[in-house]
Amino acid sequence: MGKAAVFLDRDGVINVEKDYVYTIDEFEFIEDSIEALKILQDKGYALVVVTNQSGIARGYYTEEDFLKLTEWMDWCLIDRGVTLDGIYYCPHHPEKGIGKYKVECNCRKPKAGLIFDAVKQLNIDLSRSVMVGDKLSDIECGKNAGIKRNYLVRSGHVITAEDEKQATGVYKDLMALAKDMEDINGNGDMVIRRKRKPAGQ
Repeated sequence: MGKAAVFLDRDGVINVEKDYVYTIDEFEFIEDSIEALKILQDKGYALVVVTNQSGIARGYYTEEDFLKLTEWMDWCLIDRGVTLDGIYYCPHHPEKGIGKYKVECNCRKPKAGLIFDAVKQLNIDLSRSVMVGDKLSDIECGKNAGIKRNYLVRSGHVITAEDEKQATGVYKDLMALAKDMEDINGNGDMVIRRKRKPAGQ
């Protein structure tokens, strides 16, 4: 049986949403997000980041810049007892991309290529996994991958009433979701205490 995973968007879920973050100085963890990741990890879930990085495609920063920041982020988490099982990113944009990055790819969310890559490489069972993001494209990505539980958090982009309808549930932030998710139980199923929290909480 494959692993149950929590797929996480990065900006607005793990770190504070800012336009095209690519330096260590700009990167800021959302309050309690590291602790939330630790809770999810301790409850038995693989942690997989799936992030669009169109700033690379637009020429705002390079893949090397992104990888340098990612390595720093990874070590920050390791120092706090959190190990990410995978970090997958899309550097493309079909309209705004420059050169080799201007392509219609299969990895840019809401397409599900990043998730499918993780499934193959990390032995993940999508039927027991969840997607967590801060915008509709994250929810659509999860659904396109066949994930049944797709959650929004209010720590990033503004979430509309229409966005809420598309999500399995909406939470204040990753910590609120992490606390609400129970350990994977004896038969490997995932349990959520409540399907949806009241708006604004």
